Amino acid sequence: MQHRVREHIPATTGLLTAVSLALVFGAALGAIPGTVLPRAPGWFVDAIPHVNAVLSALAIGTIAGGIHAIRRGRVGRHRALMLITFSLFATFLVLYLYRIVLEGPAAFPGPETVYTYVYLPILAIHVLLAILTIPLVYYVLLLAWTHSVAELPSTRHATVGRVAAALWLISFTLGEVVYALLYLFY
Repeated sequence: MQHRVREHIPATTGLLTAVSLALVFGAALGAIPGTVLPRAPGWFVDAIPHVNAVLSALAIGTIAGGIHAIRRGRVGRHRALMLITFSLFATFLVLYLYRIVLEGPAAFPGPETVYTYVYLPILAIHVLLAILTIPLVYYVLLLAWTHSVAELPSTRHATVGRVAAALWLISFTLGEVVYALLYLFY
């Protein structure tokens, strides 16, 4: 399978991206009915935003650590940290989608002025960066999975990886700001 994917990395990236975005937009726009999922206890559903904030903070740390590791030539540590980051992101996404399907998006509880001029612009940039990051992350992960460490310099892994890491860091950080505005400040 690795060999087949290696020959079709852009197509595989496109397919994974399309499926991921269809799930996210399907959940966010209410196209996935809440009745298709088992209902967890209320305390669990209520805890998801807080758990996701912790997952996001951990992901910020693992991305920064991964960047630091690769700059120091510690490829094994970089790979481990990037896989941990992707696992944190996948866990975040599953929990987020579960909550959104059951509850819908969280309403902003603060003042209208903050909603219009602070919350919405930050949320829009966060969402846009998350959307842009998804194919980049899939692409670099597929390159890393299908190529040896010695082969990676002949690919676009490092170039695309730098962009993906930067956008991912900003997106996760803005996600933390969105969380703070929704659950801590108001």
